Amino acid sequence: MANKNRTERKLIEGQAALVVIDIQASAFADQNPVRAIDHMDNYAGRMALARKAIDKARECQIPVIFIQEIHRANLIDFGRELDGDEDVHCLDSNPNTELAKEQMGFLPNDYVIQKRRYSAFYGTDLEILLKGLKADTLILCGGLTDVCVHYTFVDGHQGDYFCRVIEDCVAGSSQEAHDGALKAMEYLQTGAVRNLDDVLTAMEAERR
Repeated sequence: MANKNRTERKLIEGQAALVVIDIQASAFADQNPVRAIDHMDNYAGRMALARKAIDKARECQIPVIFIQEIHRANLIDFGRELDGDEDVHCLDSNPNTELAKEQMGFLPNDYVIQKRRYSAFYGTDLEILLKGLKADTLILCGGLTDVCVHYTFVDGHQGDYFCRVIEDCVAGSSQEAHDGALKAMEYLQTGAVRNLDDVLTAMEAERR
């Protein structure tokens, strides 16, 4: 390891916010092995586990921010997104694009950010919301580990947030891609990749 003098950080530094990335109805409704976007095994199970983090965040008065990928049905806002492996997905005309509100226990006072690109920061008001919440640490869960979670993490890192990802509550397009993305995020911030039990314990310690 090159950096021998790095500062050891707590799991939660300052004020935390839980960022739930793209846990949408399709994760639970569409179990067809041929999908618009590839998913690693037990994708839905990992998404369902995020409910524990959401419930604990609410208990501890940590704000919950839901991120929803959504595209216009005429495909005008996809840009280069369909140049890779992904087919058309998350259209505003498809009911499965809705957030998985029942599975995640969505509440009217939860925050929702809609996005047209992979990063939750790109072209959205997430940064303004986080400033209003005075957030310092972003705890990420959802999917895909190697796409929207990773790119949101990177933008959060470049915005000087402390970024954490709950390893058991994210899932990638494949196991290999999932593992590689976690390694890449850990490279940026040592201690970024945490398990759910450690996150729940840290949230409890922050209970106001």
